Amino acid sequence: MSIWVDVARVSSAVNVVLLLALAAVWARNYLEIRSKYPLGLLIFAVFLLARNALALYMYIVDPTLSGWFSTDVPAIAWRAMMLLHVFETLGLLFLGWITFD
Repeated sequence: MSIWVDVARVSSAVNVVLLLALAAVWARNYLEIRSKYPLGLLIFAVFLLARNALALYMYIVDPTLSGWFSTDVPAIAWRAMMLLHVFETLGLLFLGWITFD
């Protein structure tokens, strides 16, 4: 089961980095254009960043939850959580590709 934990952790960390980069671009665009579209994307990035930062905190830092996630969560649940993180990473990579292009 350790592989599922590691993949979820790495995926969450990658998501945090991608969201910081995307939020920076969207914040700059909002300041230049003053349109609702980049503002909406920025708010979306901030909420998704908070969610991924909390997940990363629970997986790595929190002593109770990180231990529980590493030992007591069934493998099927880890596979599902890992898939959600990986799908989110793939979506953010695509969003990053079209944003930075």
